[in-house]
Amino acid sequence: MLPADIKRGVWSTVNTIKKLSKGKVWCFALGQFGWSLLAALISSWLMTYYQPDLATQEAGQPIFIPQGRVILGIATLLGAITAFGRVFDAITDPFIASKSDRCKSRDGRRIPFMRAAAIPFALSCIFTFWSPIGHESWGNALFLFLMLMLFYFFMTMYCTPYNALIPELGADQETRMSISTAISFTYIAGMAVAYVAPVLWGALEGFGMGRVAAIRTTFTALSLIGMACMFIPVFAIREKDYVTAAPSESTAFKSLAATFRNRDFRAFVASDIAYFLGLTMFQTALPFFVRTLLGLEESMYTVYFVLMTALSMLFYIPVNKLTPKFGKKKLILCAFVIFTLAFTFTAFFGKYLPFSPTAQGYILCAIAAPAMAIFGILPQAVVADIAESDALDTHEERAGMFYAARTFAFKLGQSIAMLLVTAFGTIGLETGLGYRITAVAAAVVCALGGLLFLVYDEKKIYAKILHKGPEA
Repeated sequence: MLPADIKRGVWSTVNTIKKLSKGKVWCFALGQFGWSLLAALISSWLMTYYQPDLATQEAGQPIFIPQGRVILGIATLLGAITAFGRVFDAITDPFIASKSDRCKSRDGRRIPFMRAAAIPFALSCIFTFWSPIGHESWGNALFLFLMLMLFYFFMTMYCTPYNALIPELGADQETRMSISTAISFTYIAGMAVAYVAPVLWGALEGFGMGRVAAIRTTFTALSLIGMACMFIPVFAIREKDYVTAAPSESTAFKSLAATFRNRDFRAFVASDIAYFLGLTMFQTALPFFVRTLLGLEESMYTVYFVLMTALSMLFYIPVNKLTPKFGKKKLILCAFVIFTLAFTFTAFFGKYLPFSPTAQGYILCAIAAPAMAIFGILPQAVVADIAESDALDTHEERAGMFYAARTFAFKLGQSIAMLLVTAFGTIGLETGLGYRITAVAAAVVCALGGLLFLVYDEKKIYAKILHKGPEA
């Protein structure tokens, strides 16, 4: 039996830990809105800004960095810079995760990192688009490289601790699903706001502002909004009111090695790399699908993505209702199938489909929306389940490292995607052949992701969490 004073200490701890209210859940989720807005500005518009197609150049977009396949005759300069940035970003993930897991600050293990990262994260996003030289120059390329390295570092410094809070704040499945649903909503909302950027800079151009100045003004305003949102969970949530996990004592290398010893996590990460590779290829090329393959105005890209986002939100309640019945694994596998079909459909955009170009875009929105909802909600909850299950086995709380390893996976996928998309984009520039190849490649790797995810043993994970032994 426990001594009386220890009993009182345990009882006191249990009673002082709070359950996250719905209001606090949304305060937490607004942080996701902030960082997803910044991330979407980079992922969606960097290529349009620095490697514009012919239509964009005719609209007044200057060339700031050397174009074409200038790196070993294979990759474009932009592709090489962004790919290296993602690799650098991925390498820093375990370092930040270990620092966060081992943090002994009186404000908690996660909040101090988020507070320190928010301002430089937003500023580096802004300056990424402020090339110091007004024409094509290797100096601009060097400046872009430096700004992207800072952007990705501070993104890691905010997002890795932020994601680690998901299983720690979500002490039960109900709260965890509430958090996952809320951050999915704000993640998509942040991306949607970023995709409204052409409408905003178009309006500024209508008032007589030059295209580059209009784009920079738009991105600066949106980045400041994102920064303000990232501060909301920092000041609205007192971490130690909700989290009791003790700091980890493992070094970064040992913690990362222990994380990848988890078989189910390896299966999840492998599928996640394929998913983000396909998704990033598709999202990066989407403006070119609209302009080059469909021959529509640049603003229609915003219309389609906002519509796709709105439609996906209609599936949030069904996803939450169906998950307890069918499990996360089956729904995620369905989402892989849906995205594979959607990406394949995109490869035939334009003259190969018996619908008007505008209708083709609307059909794509309807096909992709359910998968957007599923992938927006469930993967984060899967990582939380794996982290909790692993903690029961190892008796060590390493949620930060699990999310760092996951972000390593998607950043690896994104870096490869940027290399491929920028390279494919130079093929048949006038006909758009390279963008059709991009869509097909995205469909293939997405199908591969579904096959890899079949290995994940969801029943075993649930059995451990529910303390029912190995047989669920």
